[in-house]
Amino acid sequence: MMDMNNKIHQSPEQEISSYVGKLLRDNFGRDPESVFVSIKKVFITVYFRNFLSPMEQVLIDQNQNNIVNHLRIKIFNSLIPEIKLYIEMLTENTIQEFYYDWSLDNKSGMLTFLCSHAFGTSDDHIENYYGKEGLEAEMIKLSHYSQRAPDKINSYELNPRTILVVREGIMVRLEKELVRRGHQDILRTVKKEMEKTYLHNNIDLELILNKSIIDSFTAWDFQLDKSIFLFILNPDKQLNIPTVEMS
Repeated sequence: MMDMNNKIHQSPEQEISSYVGKLLRDNFGRDPESVFVSIKKVFITVYFRNFLSPMEQVLIDQNQNNIVNHLRIKIFNSLIPEIKLYIEMLTENTIQEFYYDWSLDNKSGMLTFLCSHAFGTSDDHIENYYGKEGLEAEMIKLSHYSQRAPDKINSYELNPRTILVVREGIMVRLEKELVRRGHQDILRTVKKEMEKTYLHNNIDLELILNKSIIDSFTAWDFQLDKSIFLFILNPDKQLNIPTVEMS
């Protein structure tokens, strides 16, 4: 049984950061350079940087990215139940949904958990941030480009460097049939490539947020017909876009 009393002086964010870093090191042979954790409303996000094992680097050098992605999916699927249990014991909250993604190019990754009830005091201000309407409009365009416009979309600025977008009701009938027939891995790979290509070619997001985007992640829960985007920003690099009032 995990002993929480020995680290009672640490915040939940610090506890989760240390735990995830150690778990990744134990399973990949190398720990991330840094792990950032944010806890707001019902959300817990974990962002880790400079994370690529020597074996993965060898495979990538041989253009075997698909093998790396396949192995990571297997490993993360095996780790998620353990991470969920740890977080639930630590926070006394129930995790209802989880998502994960990574960027081999940036050597970074994320975990996102949606819990049953909100943490602490009201965080209503995180739903009102600079560029919110414009960002959500761009996410609707992206959804329409790769499948269809979502039935529902919400976004949250969890901290100055992290924005989370949650989409619901985005799958078309063909995608649902592919999932029913067990082809969710292929569907996930194709959708991820399409949406990340769209984001890579989209110069409007940084203009809308007036901040530099240093990382972006996307993940799905096909059973719930939900998807998330996680944007990692550089809060110190504003673009200084002049404000123009429309008459």
